[in-house]
Amino acid sequence: MALVRIPEDGRTLKDEREIAEYLATCGIEYEKCLPAFSLPDGAPAEQILAAYAKEVDALKTRGGYVTADVIDVNPATPGLDEMLARFSREHWHDEDEVRFIIEGHGLFHVHPKDSPVVAIEVEAGDMIRVPRETRHWFDLCSDRQIRAIRLFQNMTGWTPYYTTSGLDQKFQPVCFGVSYIPPNSAVSGL
Repeated sequence: MALVRIPEDGRTLKDEREIAEYLATCGIEYEKCLPAFSLPDGAPAEQILAAYAKEVDALKTRGGYVTADVIDVNPATPGLDEMLARFSREHWHDEDEVRFIIEGHGLFHVHPKDSPVVAIEVEAGDMIRVPRETRHWFDLCSDRQIRAIRLFQNMTGWTPYYTTSGLDQKFQPVCFGVSYIPPNSAVSGL
């Protein structure tokens, strides 16, 4: 399940309902999605898309998405460091960014208009939709692995438009997980 940190408020959320409600106030959609059937480790993209077909089809209808694929990033991915350097700079897209996390972990920092930056640590089973034109950046967690279904509104995919705010430099690309929350922090949903 996702873990959401709001550094400006010193808050951390881990309850699924509370996470979904808070992110909705920022225009971000979050839900927990489980496959229709069990998937073996390393399942091929076609099997993953079939397992999540109901959720993918519902999102396509709701958001006007026309295609879906599976991205598989791991320590053996050629050009991984260059790819991560692009992902980890603040940017926005002219279409939504939708991810169903299948395996691994990642950290979205999202900077909604008129809201503080929110750190959303995602893991298998999490679905996140960051609306078009919302500033954000992404880092992998220490396992340097993530596998996710991506949905697109344009067959050619999305183009990142980078900002020059430097805001991404003020936040650590560190995933902590629930077990690493400091005992004195204000954690909701325990």
